[in-house]
Amino acid sequence: MKSLSIKFFSFLILLASGTLMAQDFQGRAHYMSKTTVDMSNFGGNQMSEQQRRMIAERMKSMLEKSYILSFNRTESIYKEEEKLEAPGGGGGGRMGGMMGSFTAGPQYKNVKDQVLIQDQEFFGKQFLIKDSIPQLEWKMENESKQIGQYLSFKATAIKKGDDLDFANMRRRNRDTDQRNDSNKSKDSTKSNSTTDEFEVPKEIVITAWYTPQIPVNQGPGEYWGLPGLILEVNAGRTTILCTKIEINPSDKIDIKAPSKGKEVTKKEYETIVKEKTEEMREMYGGRGRGRN
Repeated sequence: MKSLSIKFFSFLILLASGTLMAQDFQGRAHYMSKTTVDMSNFGGNQMSEQQRRMIAERMKSMLEKSYILSFNRTESIYKEEEKLEAPGGGGGGRMGGMMGSFTAGPQYKNVKDQVLIQDQEFFGKQFLIKDSIPQLEWKMENESKQIGQYLSFKATAIKKGDDLDFANMRRRNRDTDQRNDSNKSKDSTKSNSTTDEFEVPKEIVITAWYTPQIPVNQGPGEYWGLPGLILEVNAGRTTILCTKIEINPSDKIDIKAPSKGKEVTKKEYETIVKEKTEEMREMYGGRGRGRN
């Protein structure tokens, strides 16, 4: 009964929002993204609690970001807000260094043509990742809440883990680490690397809150496909929350897809990254063995 009432109320909101769909409207949604990192075992016993806090503070600029989603009925572009980095804000150890090597530019989505284009820099080289929009099987839940002035409804989905999703990386299981260490002691040619220490979950539960009051199936980043603008996303260790919305602003919004860089598919880009990571792993591993 509760499920029916929520769906019916959502339908009424869609009807009331019909005037938005009737006109060529556009808007901006401002988001805050925050990713948490488990620092409890970071660096093992060789690192003090004070050192962990210092690294966490340095990684803050990579883990807390502001974005703007500019959208119309069929297109959107998601950009990070530019801001000056505080002195000494870089660093963060090997994991931070790896995350810093991936500089994501604007992300364009066209839900009509089912196209996603990502401007991506990797170790100083510009790529244009062009692929189809990821499809999630959303399940409508029987919950609602207020986000700002908008009544929002809950939906959940399961996303497969992505090897390049550094935001959701976690340290491998301790028992697995011990077995790996035992194996490595038998083979002196193997070396420690970030990919050995961390892993991405095979599946990530996505919780989204959308509002039918803004009837576009857009959302932050790769998220879309709900009957209303997505205002909040919880995905693993990352939370994305909408803090401000502008509908039909006085300055016209110009949405253009990125066009610079070497054009590749997502799969091709992942292969490039894995090959480069393996190359660096062997290079630094070789240097380490040469000094011993």
